[in-house]
Amino acid sequence: MACSSWAAEAPAADAQATAERMAWWREAKFGLFVHWGPVSLTGGEIGWSRGGERRGRKDKHTGQTPVEIYDNLYKKFNPTEFDAKEWIAIAKAAGMKYLVFTSKHHDGFSMFDSKLTDYKITNSPFKRDVVAELADACHEAGIRLGFYYSPPDWYHRDYRTENHDRYIKFLHGQIRELMTNYGRVDIMWFDGLGGSAKDWDSENLFKIIRRLQPHIIINNRAGLPGDHDTPEQRIGRFQTDRAWESCITICRQWAWKPDDQMKSFKECIHTLVRVVGGDGNLLFNVGPMPTGEIEPRQVARLKEMGAWLKKYGESIYGTRGGPFRTGPWGASTYRGNTIYVHILNWDEETIMLPPIEKKIVSSSVLTGGTADVKQSDQAIEISVAAADRDPVDTIVVLQLDGSVAEANPENRRRSQGAR
Repeated sequence: MACSSWAAEAPAADAQATAERMAWWREAKFGLFVHWGPVSLTGGEIGWSRGGERRGRKDKHTGQTPVEIYDNLYKKFNPTEFDAKEWIAIAKAAGMKYLVFTSKHHDGFSMFDSKLTDYKITNSPFKRDVVAELADACHEAGIRLGFYYSPPDWYHRDYRTENHDRYIKFLHGQIRELMTNYGRVDIMWFDGLGGSAKDWDSENLFKIIRRLQPHIIINNRAGLPGDHDTPEQRIGRFQTDRAWESCITICRQWAWKPDDQMKSFKECIHTLVRVVGGDGNLLFNVGPMPTGEIEPRQVARLKEMGAWLKKYGESIYGTRGGPFRTGPWGASTYRGNTIYVHILNWDEETIMLPPIEKKIVSSSVLTGGTADVKQSDQAIEISVAAADRDPVDTIVVLQLDGSVAEANPENRRRSQGAR
């Protein structure tokens, strides 16, 4: 995983097409990222724990697992408890709307039945096409399907050699397989480690993808801007002019690690709220065990998030971030004439927000109790009795006399001379 960002401007027609493609994704807000492969047998990090050469990089050290061991792990990989439908049921119970699965990571191992390599899941003792089973389960359950794919490939003999053109042909061929053999695909999630568009012939690669899956969303990690940015292991900045998605792990490692430190329920909800309040999506990662099961404690945490979203999902799904910028106090989301103020920290007895150009006509507390809301030309003041403050997220709902999108808190604050 690595983070890149572009701020390219697209022609108006392209911008409209992008907006149409992105509409469902902006509504969804929350997806499941899964990093999994034979490396789970070791408990090491996927790709990065592999020893040996990493052509194109200047790493002083590589992984702790010798390459001759890492590259042969698949011969022992037999995750007999894998159940694609169970994974997707877990995602739905968590309130997630889409899946992104590692079809091939930097280690070069294909989790699908590619005809272009022997280094693949169907040549393991398991013999089953994991990608095919997940695709079928997603389509059946109404979960949007996405594939992670690493253009860097530390296993392939032609990668970043004088025969790199042969590797590009292989890469394009595998993407064509993924776009052709697994039904509708909604997301193509590259992880190019900072490589350029020339490194992957991305201009032609994107044309192939969009011809085969015209509706697809493509991220910004193949040397081209794509449809959205991808801050990694951090909450993205408040950004409403270009779509973004934070990819963050539920524990510390992307792949499964025994007894890895897991985020608390409060940390998980605060992460989701701050991401959505910044106008982003959250792609939340789990790493299944070598048995093929998602670790029970991770499942329990995801289901806790789902239970919270069943109660308060109206403040997350189908909203946009803002109108107030995120801050130490929390974040805000909105839809139509309604603002949801997510108060995550009560460092002060009263939350002070910048003035807006619409009138607040009513207020309520989605999490229970009442709020005292005062509006003036200088500020909006919100206070909630200590007994009515939710220990995770106190959600105050403000109804305006017009569209929140036209409330312009930044303009009003500037006109008042505020910093």
